[in-house]
Amino acid sequence: MFSPLLVVYAGVALSAIMIAEAVYLLHAGRADRRNAINRRVRLQDNKLTQEQVLIQLRKERGLDDGAMFSLDGLRALRTQSGIATPLPRFLAYSSGAAFAAGFMAVWLGLPLIAGLGIFLIAAVAFPVIVLRFLRSRRHKMFGIQLPEALELITRSLKAGHPVPVAISMVAREMADPIGTEFGIVADEVTYGSDLVTALQNMFSRVGHEDLPLFVTAVSIQTASGGNLREILDGLSQVIRERGKLRRKVRSISTEGRMSAYILTAVPILLACSMQVMMPEMYGSVIDEPLTWYLLSGTIFWLILGNAIMFKMSNFKF
Repeated sequence: MFSPLLVVYAGVALSAIMIAEAVYLLHAGRADRRNAINRRVRLQDNKLTQEQVLIQLRKERGLDDGAMFSLDGLRALRTQSGIATPLPRFLAYSSGAAFAAGFMAVWLGLPLIAGLGIFLIAAVAFPVIVLRFLRSRRHKMFGIQLPEALELITRSLKAGHPVPVAISMVAREMADPIGTEFGIVADEVTYGSDLVTALQNMFSRVGHEDLPLFVTAVSIQTASGGNLREILDGLSQVIRERGKLRRKVRSISTEGRMSAYILTAVPILLACSMQVMMPEMYGSVIDEPLTWYLLSGTIFWLILGNAIMFKMSNFKF
């Protein structure tokens, strides 16, 4: 017999599904709007002038810090990583993480000297590892966007726009990281810098290996003339082919990297398993000085083996 209660249940279920879909579509729409706009345009939406936007972006990228730090390599790495956190604050965060790692090692039973060594190593390694990872991720996204940006500039040149206007169009239409970077170029040209110098500054900020091709093409066209539209059209094709070859080489060398991952994880997992199943096996010799010499040698050879395997599977061209 048909029950009205089933209709109520069906209505409640249908309403819940529709509400969930509405929430999802609302969130997806907001995410699309966030992704469709870059950092420079968001600052312009905050009623800042073009000069204030340029100053803010340069400050976030660490380009106006003066000579506060002599760690030029770390400052350049931080700039190319794209993070907006000031370098002193970032070093404070990484030092705090290193202190936590050393404290955790001492709390787990390691000698104080071992905890101090872990703290010192982590305090030096953490900032470099994190910044290199962020730079690599940013370079990957920039490399994907660069051919699209060159094609957008080419289409703008075909429509009769000058080069600075075409670059500013990239700043308005494309997302980060390339949108903000080209926006800084457009702002620097607006406030008196020549185009070649602004592009060279962008290469210093980004450090992507394909950018010198673009900078050189614009420099040659500025100095001796020529059809920049055809040059950029061919350059975008060259960069796309380089990207395809780079991804193909990376897929071929996956076996070497996976071997390094596995060979690194096996001894660590084995040691953890033995510590859980037979804690007395390591506990009886943990206080012996020879144990720490052997562990240090093991870690050293493990790191050296990984470095060699990654060097063999990493191709630069």
